[in-house]
Amino acid sequence: MAGKESNKIISRRIANAWVSAVVSITLVLLLIGVVSLILVNTGSVADYLKENMRVSVIMGQSVSEDEAMSFKKTLDRKVFVRSSEFISKERGISEMTEMLGDDFLSVFDAAPIPVSIDLTVKAEYVNSDSLDVIRDVISASPLVDEIVYQRSLVDALNDNLRKIFLVLAAFIALMLFISFVLISNTVRLNVYNRRFTVHTMKLVGATKRFIRAPFMVQGLFQGLVSSMTAVLVLLGLLFLVKKQFAQFFEIFTCPQLVAVLAIIVVSGVALCVVSTYFVVGRLVSRSREDLYF
Repeated sequence: MAGKESNKIISRRIANAWVSAVVSITLVLLLIGVVSLILVNTGSVADYLKENMRVSVIMGQSVSEDEAMSFKKTLDRKVFVRSSEFISKERGISEMTEMLGDDFLSVFDAAPIPVSIDLTVKAEYVNSDSLDVIRDVISASPLVDEIVYQRSLVDALNDNLRKIFLVLAAFIALMLFISFVLISNTVRLNVYNRRFTVHTMKLVGATKRFIRAPFMVQGLFQGLVSSMTAVLVLLGLLFLVKKQFAQFFEIFTCPQLVAVLAIIVVSGVALCVVSTYFVVGRLVSRSREDLYF
């Protein structure tokens, strides 16, 4: 009777240790998932910021709206143009009125607002050298009076993106290292709870491979359970974020999300299996006296 009660206690302790390990590994894998999501979407975020910068093509005062629309179609065929928007005189006057007040036109004999075309340029062309070439190409048309873009903002954006990428790369490397250490320690503690079982198997002549086998299967299952739990939690968090910040998901794509989920599953299984392999190997090599320390 006492033996059965003792076995129940041991089984309960093992189950509690296994659940605690799964929870710990899940949290670490969730961290890996968030970091991977940032890493995978770094390029998309940079492109999103670059492609939201506008280049304004100011047409001459004598250019009609029909001529401007025809020129817009010409610009749409240029390899560097992502999208374009026609700005009529009426819209231009309305926007200037909002900025400067209703009476800003009173100082002019005629409305000074010409038609214009706002361009968004493809991300690979958003740098000072490329924009200078684009300006020269567009300015060659006699219909164009001026090209306006914030050169200083473009330079600052590219410089800051490079700095952010370097900092992010260092942060990701640190997080992955910490994640590996945490998962290894969690697996080590979980396996260490069964160190006397390992020693008993060794005493009856079991080989290292035979002793490792059940632990490896448990590690594989533990990694799958932890990674799938982390995947579900991450998807739930993304769903909540999407409800509040829908525009944030314009930079995400389905293949990128699938890649992140795959990283979580592979990382969970690989780290648990590899950690289990080395931890059990060290336990098998220990003497009975060492098991108490």
